Amino acid sequence: MLLFQALTTLQHPAGGRWDQGAGPGVDGLAGVAVRLAPRPLYLAGREELLAMLDARLAAGPGPGVAVLRGMGGAGKTSVAVEYAYRQAGGYAVVWQLPAEDSAGLVAGFTELAKRLGAGDAARGNPVGRVHAELARRDDWLLVFDNVPDPAAVRGMVPPTGGGRVVITSQFGSWPGGQVLEVPVLDQEVAAQFLLDRTGTTDAAEEAAAGELADELGGLPLALEQAGAYMQASGRSVAGYLGLFRARRAELLGRGDPAGYDKRVATTWALAFTALGGDGPAAGLLRLVACCAAEDIPLDLLLRPGLVAEDFDVVVAPLLLPLLDDDPTRDEAVARLRRFSLISAPRGRLVSVHRLVQAITLTQLPAWEADAWRQATAAVIEAALPADPNDPGSWPVFAALLSHAQAALDPASDGMDRLARYLGASGSYAAAVAVQRQVLQAREETLGAENPSTLTARAFLADWTGEAGDPAAVRDQFAELLPVRKRVLGPEHPDTLTTRHSLAAWTGAAGDATAARDQYTSLLPVFERVEGAEHPHTLAARANLADWARRAENAE
Repeated sequence: MLLFQALTTLQHPAGGRWDQGAGPGVDGLAGVAVRLAPRPLYLAGREELLAMLDARLAAGPGPGVAVLRGMGGAGKTSVAVEYAYRQAGGYAVVWQLPAEDSAGLVAGFTELAKRLGAGDAARGNPVGRVHAELARRDDWLLVFDNVPDPAAVRGMVPPTGGGRVVITSQFGSWPGGQVLEVPVLDQEVAAQFLLDRTGTTDAAEEAAAGELADELGGLPLALEQAGAYMQASGRSVAGYLGLFRARRAELLGRGDPAGYDKRVATTWALAFTALGGDGPAAGLLRLVACCAAEDIPLDLLLRPGLVAEDFDVVVAPLLLPLLDDDPTRDEAVARLRRFSLISAPRGRLVSVHRLVQAITLTQLPAWEADAWRQATAAVIEAALPADPNDPGSWPVFAALLSHAQAALDPASDGMDRLARYLGASGSYAAAVAVQRQVLQAREETLGAENPSTLTARAFLADWTGEAGDPAAVRDQFAELLPVRKRVLGPEHPDTLTTRHSLAAWTGAAGDATAARDQYTSLLPVFERVEGAEHPHTLAARANLADWARRAENAE
């Protein structure tokens, strides 16, 4: 987590080092020139990353350079500062340069030139003077903090000398050989951090800490902010979890992270401002904010076919260019990567942190956020294949499953297709769970006897049986049959299909005689209504023969 206080400067006449007791350093550090943020108070789960950083900096001739890259709030500066403190005993020069803008960076070099005794301003620019001094020594470590992009430090990184350079940045496209990703914390480490940060030893709080760590997506700044809030307010982890779920946006703007002057609600402000609110990149960010957080398949979602009339007038200008033009889409992805607002694409799959999703939507008026949710649902539903029984369509369904569940109305046709895909592909328990959601939503919105609701009941019964409970499905079809007779008529195709299913599951539940009798009465109806050679009629005839044989064997 980024625990960044005002930079403290330690100075000493050029060429000397602090002797034991000669004067105060930065948390005990001493050297020719030291300027470094105070050491992080809380740092969890970063030992492996620190070791990798040391190995990366030690590799190769000349100055070792490594880039700590990650999203805002991931703790890049904390890792860099902790590394500097651990290594500072071997360096006379340890200097942290704020690099958000060129003026601040040049000012940092000017101060460093003075500390190094590298001449005054009349002897040339401060960057060149510092480079000339560092080229003669190998006992230095520079930290370029919060660099916007590679261009911002072009000509600033010392080209020679035996020292080390650590760069922290949100920018997504640094040379790959220099980059170390700073990930969020895994759930176990994040949960333990919350317990340690709040000082709780109550075993009952452990489960709540795990849930809260998941809600916060392992983001170090968010974890520290939550910990600070709980410590200041005296609220338990479980109490904070309930409050966070009810008032997420408000709490993301509260809590004072130790030693840090920003909160989660503001840490990405620069990125959001730079994107603007009226271009394809802003549209892509809002689209992915309405999906599930992981593995968003852009190539499946962003395809031509939808038109302006399918979207709200505010959404269409930002979204349609992404659907209709590949270069525009690629540029939007690149702009979001610039600020690490999405992950690097992996096979055209991208991910986005759930708190980025939350803040993206809470910054919009409620009606506009709803318009984007509806637009995302339309895009996802249009991308779902039409035939869930076709095995060739199953990879697409699998890729869209979590996003459809996040975005679609449970009563929609798309969710119904998802349930049918799960059932057709053999995931019966999952099919039951999704189909139950569809049924409940349709009962609430369409009514219990709407034909679409009755269809959902029939599919739920089928998946229940396939999941291994034939008696339950038999009972469900027995309850459904009189409703379909009343609503649709006794010879409607859906009514006859229900009779067919009831007979089949009656037999599967162990009553071969009853199954035989039901098929005996059903077959003439199929012959009269659908014809003697219709597939339904032929299936009924085959099933009658099968259950007649089984009934005879049982008698």
